[in-house]
Amino acid sequence: MPLSIHSRSFVGLLDPENTASRVWADTAYRTKRNLEVLERRGLSERIQFRRPPRRPLSELQAKANASRARIRSGIEHVFAAQKHRMALFVRTIGLVRAQVKIGMANLAYNFSRLAWISTQTAPA
Repeated sequence: MPLSIHSRSFVGLLDPENTASRVWADTAYRTKRNLEVLERRGLSERIQFRRPPRRPLSELQAKANASRARIRSGIEHVFAAQKHRMALFVRTIGLVRAQVKIGMANLAYNFSRLAWISTQTAPA
């Protein structure tokens, strides 16, 4: 699948076959254009709020960011583990090789999680 201009943008990141209605993202993706795209597709945005220059976030926005950060941190920890503990650095020629390398890192991470979970005792 050749990379197009859209595959490198926010629109290209959205999977049209994904039926989940929420989109979780970092403050970098909170732009008017991206919010319009989500609205047109009928998706609910869970993009963190950006702090205005030299001003704090409103109390409501700060609470929303904290709530969103709790959810996102679980996913971000997976990527951090792969990048740091597994020394994942994708530098390949070709998309297929990159997909295989990332897939193998995912498999190794899942096996390490399974090994850790199997050593945990169930609460009484």
